[in-house]
Amino acid sequence: MESSYLKGLGEKQTPVTVKLVCGEAFHGWIEYYDVNMVRLTRDGEPNLFIFKHEIMYIAEDNGRRAR
Repeated sequence: MESSYLKGLGEKQTPVTVKLVCGEAFHGWIEYYDVNMVRLTRDGEPNLFIFKHEIMYIAEDNGRRAR
């Protein structure tokens, strides 16, 4: 289920918030994912490769500008 959800987010370039277990949050869209990590693409900022074990949750940003 996780992979199909992430695939759908990436195909639609759905804006998301990725909240980390340390409390930091990043906004962007999921361009790539695999078993261990996700790539978060951000406008005007460097893209991030985030290990899944560091992610608390991923939430869709319905109020943010769509790509």
